[in-house]
Amino acid sequence: MEYKLFDEFITLQALLKEVGIIQSGGAIKSFLTDHQVFFNGELENRRGKKLRIGDVISLPDRELEIVLLAPSQEEILEHQEEQAEKKRVADLVKAMNKNLKKSQPTKKEQKKRKLEQKNKKAPVRFPGT
Repeated sequence: MEYKLFDEFITLQALLKEVGIIQSGGAIKSFLTDHQVFFNGELENRRGKKLRIGDVISLPDRELEIVLLAPSQEEILEHQEEQAEKKRVADLVKAMNKNLKKSQPTKKEQKKRKLEQKNKKAPVRFPGT
């Protein structure tokens, strides 16, 4: 399996999560105790091991080998566009949440409204009307 590395490095934990071998970052400790992971032919058990372009990760019990490769110029541009779009959407959501927070009453105002509603007495109702 080939993995295109767009940054300077990736940790072993992040790589295994990215390729779908583990479900979450917390699962790495038990995975490393249960399975042998080889980094460039040597047994590796550090989840934070930095992997760089050209490194090879082997999982013999799963018959899997991951080779870290440098992306092409087209792939780099596509990755940068995706990152820019993610940032744009995140900024949009942040701005929307900020505006929503401004339009909602503060806790103090909410308490005041509740007290006013409690203090309001309902009109007297007579039976049969």
